[in-house]
Amino acid sequence: MEIFLSICVGIGLSAACGFRVFVPLLCLSIAAKLGVLPLAPAFAWAGTTTAVVAFAVATAAEIAAYYVPWVDNALDSIAGPLATVAGVVVMASVLTDIEPFWRWTLAVIAGGGVAASTQIATTKARAASSLTTAGFANPVLSTIENVSSTVLSIFAVVWPIVALILVIGILALCWAIVWFLGKRLVKLFRRKEPTPAVTA
Repeated sequence: MEIFLSICVGIGLSAACGFRVFVPLLCLSIAAKLGVLPLAPAFAWAGTTTAVVAFAVATAAEIAAYYVPWVDNALDSIAGPLATVAGVVVMASVLTDIEPFWRWTLAVIAGGGVAASTQIATTKARAASSLTTAGFANPVLSTIENVSSTVLSIFAVVWPIVALILVIGILALCWAIVWFLGKRLVKLFRRKEPTPAVTA
């Protein structure tokens, strides 16, 4: 049961990395510092005061940057690999009572996979939003991503099983939004296509 809860914590934090890279790392660091969340020995550094301060600064900078027009889209191009790596790290760090082989296998497949899936969905949603609303809806999208990452990170530490259910729901919602915006985008481009001239 303890391993299952650790996996739930890892999946919740990994999914949160797909929304914001540093928010779940900050949450993990604070929880470890307070003694709420045990970490694997190799990741004990994440529970230090230095790590908390560093992640807090990085979180503030990341959140602020996503409210700058067009910078948000530029960040998405590098956030994908970073989110995947962060997902692997947070998953590996919370799997304490498991052999290294299985820890890293789960970290790469589950942690990295969930983080990448969430990041891809949000990136596609932002790209579609930029094209359909000229970027005006992007601050709203950024706020939703910030809140989602924060709430999911807290739930992952406090209520891991609830976090797992939330991850499933959030991923389904993200891909539904991508599908909806994609349909709107297709309709928009079809309207712009010139009608062929009728020859006599």
